[in-house]
Formats: sequence, structure tokens, C-alpha cells
Amino acid sequence: MFKNKVQDLLDAALEERQDLFLIDFEMLEDNTIRVVIDGDNGVLVEDCIYISRAIEHNLDREEEDFSLEVTSAGATSVLLHQRQYHKNIGRNLNVVTTAQEKFEGVLVEAGEQEIVLQWKAREPKPVGKGKVTVQKEAAIAYENIKEAKVKIKF
Repeated sequence: MFKNKVQDLLDAALEERQDLFLIDFEMLEDNTIRVVIDGDNGVLVEDCIYISRAIEHNLDREEEDFSLEVTSAGATSVLLHQRQYHKNIGRNLNVVTTAQEKFEGVLVEAGEQEIVLQWKAREPKPVGKGKVTVQKEAAIAYENIKEAKVKIKF
């Protein structure tokens, strides 16, 4: 099967480049191959070319007519892979949980089971009038994350 051959070539290329990882792979009915990758240190155009060549140079267009697209996960893409959280430590994230809770904070930790966000909030003073700034923190299990995106600041 053509899709299995492409998957094997993709797996072999990613095995060679352990800093890169797969975000999405799909094969459309018209033999359009779409691959989305990310990397622990980001993705350069050269990385996309490497993956593209690893696939394309090992397929015979005489046997199968195909189109190949290799792209990187965009800066505003939803985080889908645990390794994407590690590379974004120190950046602001918007997170929506499966319980529809919304958090915005700095990703300070990306463990095996959960992430930890921190942010500052203004709350009423425990005694007296006025407000005080407090440091808040939330630990969110990966399984409870419905959507997480890096918040780009300008």
C-alpha cells in the first residue's frame, strides 16, 4: 500500500532526525501527501526539505503520481504533542480544559503528566479595602487539555 510506504519513509527520516517530530500526516484520495512537523528547537526550511527529500527521493513517480507538502506547525497552531509544551516553557499559553475552564499564563513546567501555568491576578485584600497582586498557579493534566495555544505578544 502506498500510504504504508510513505509512512515507513517518514518514520525512517524522523528516526534519523531525533530533534524533529510528527504533528500530522495525512494522505488524501488524490495522492496528496501532507506532513506537518515540529522540532525541539523549532523547524527551519532546511528541516522541511530534509523530510520532503527523504520521502520523495524514495518513491517512483512512474508507479504512483503524488503531490507532497511538508510544513511546520505554525506559531499559532494548537499544541498537539507533549514535546511542543517542553519547547514552549517560558512562553504565555492560552489553555482551555475539557471542563471549559480557561487559563492564560506562563508555562513554567511541562512534566510527564501535566503542565504548570503561572500568572498574576489582582484580588481583594484579605483585610481592609483595596486589591493586592497575587501569584497564581494551575497544574493541568495533559488529558484535561482540550486546546492549548501559544499567545504571541507584540
